[in-house]
Amino acid sequence: MTKKLMIKNVLLGFFSWLIPFAASFLFYKPGGELVVAYSTFKSAIMVVGAISGCYLLFHYFKTVESDFIRNGVIVGLSWFAVNIVLDAVILIPIMKTTFEEYFMSIGLSYLSIPAISIAMGYLLHRKEK
Repeated sequence: MTKKLMIKNVLLGFFSWLIPFAASFLFYKPGGELVVAYSTFKSAIMVVGAISGCYLLFHYFKTVESDFIRNGVIVGLSWFAVNIVLDAVILIPIMKTTFEEYFMSIGLSYLSIPAISIAMGYLLHRKEK
């Protein structure tokens, strides 16, 4: 993996966290009260995360020329880590929860990132043949 691709990986990983985080503010009143049911909020943020994540992965893979599966594993695991670390630093203190409660409520859903990125890498690999 080139230095340029590593920088792109981390930057896009940051945006994979930032976009759903920013979108989440649309569901809160200025005082911090949620304006929809929590289950609706979680579902909406998951959809935002999936759509924006696939779009960002598309941009990542546009510059990848080989080793698609390997790149899918690398980008998926690194974005998973970026999302968990940013949540641990920013979201968990806001939520006033433990890491275990956070992970079971939100963090576990980030496993979809490597699942999608590896699938994209596999499909690109198959298309290459």
